[in-house]
Amino acid sequence: MARRKKSEGGGGGGAPAWLATYGDMVTLVLCFFVLLYSFSNLDARKFEAVAASLQNAFNIQPGGSTTSDVKAIMDGSLREYQGNADRPTESDQIYNSNRVLALVQRALKDEMNGEEVSVSVNDRGVVIALSEQMLFEEGSAKLRPEALRILYKIGGVIEKLPNDISVEGHTDSGIPLRSIYIDNWGLSSARASRVTAYLDETIGIPQNRLRAVGMGASAPVVPNISEENMKLNRRVDIVIMSVHSVR
Repeated sequence: MARRKKSEGGGGGGAPAWLATYGDMVTLVLCFFVLLYSFSNLDARKFEAVAASLQNAFNIQPGGSTTSDVKAIMDGSLREYQGNADRPTESDQIYNSNRVLALVQRALKDEMNGEEVSVSVNDRGVVIALSEQMLFEEGSAKLRPEALRILYKIGGVIEKLPNDISVEGHTDSGIPLRSIYIDNWGLSSARASRVTAYLDETIGIPQNRLRAVGMGASAPVVPNISEENMKLNRRVDIVIMSVHSVR
């Protein structure tokens, strides 16, 4: 008797062979995206844990060719991640003193033509030196109307930064004339406090980022041996502290 030809549909009821391969592929794709997500907070210890987890999930034996392929991909991704982590982003670069210096100089380009405004960098950060003539009447801590414009420009730069701001009042070594302040400590402190209050109340810089310091005549930029030198020493420094000083 001739054998009956088997039905082409297959009566076994099992899943087609291709479906298992398709399922493996979907699982691999899912694991790949989970792996990418984990790289957002990856360190060396987590890397080893992820590698071990993948090996267990797919029954990969150490030393096999598949393990080498997976590890090579993960190693390459880790190196790329670490390279990106070491490369400063735009927001990180803005905290760099040289970057801050460029921003301040750009904002104050119209005011830096004379001796009333200067900007420099030292180990503390970026220092904006504003002369007494720019900010105050002699012996007074009341801001001139023209001072408000430059303080507004400075505030527009520093409000976008996380750095602490130190406002430091300086005087010459002479006794304040025609002033309610009996000494230079009082005058320099009042001037620093007035500028700090403007940055707080008008610009909106948080108080925990600000400090006002009266330096008196303790930190002259030049010796107080002439009227011209003493004029240079009467100033307010706005110090944008380096990123290492940020609380």
